[in-house]
Amino acid sequence: MRARVLLEHPILRVEGIPVQTTAGPQLYVRLRMPDWVNVVALTEDDRLVLVRQHRFGIDQETLEIPGGCVDPGETPAEAAVRELREETGYGGGALAPMGVVWSNPAIQDNRTWLFAMRGARRLGAPELGPGEQDLRVELRPRAALPGMLERGAIDHALAVVALQRFLLRQR
Repeated sequence: MRARVLLEHPILRVEGIPVQTTAGPQLYVRLRMPDWVNVVALTEDDRLVLVRQHRFGIDQETLEIPGGCVDPGETPAEAAVRELREETGYGGGALAPMGVVWSNPAIQDNRTWLFAMRGARRLGAPELGPGEQDLRVELRPRAALPGMLERGAIDHALAVVALQRFLLRQR
């Protein structure tokens, strides 16, 4: 059966997909979105580069790692470097891939590419885009990360996945 477009928006397309189920015909929804990146960045003095920002989906602030969309014609690694620089003003370190996860396979078709950067340093002021004006950079000691995850101080699911993968690679 063919999908039909229910909504077009600059950051996503919502498709309705008719599916025959045992309960009868159902309209499933799929969100088509660009891939995303998340970056676990450590400064030269071993501090995590985090961002605190308002998230409209939950209408609350979250503490998380820098990240964003992969732009057309851009590799995930290029997007990771760009997003880190734009959101925090940091960059210049050694970037390493940590794999990829499906962002939310129940309804989305995009992936989140996970990266770590060691030796990040302040290169300048953040270059915030529309909707990011309230974003604030926070530096935390890497040693505080396990406790922050355990307490739920960082609770954005994709940030948690990236940070846990980072910790696993430290063993």
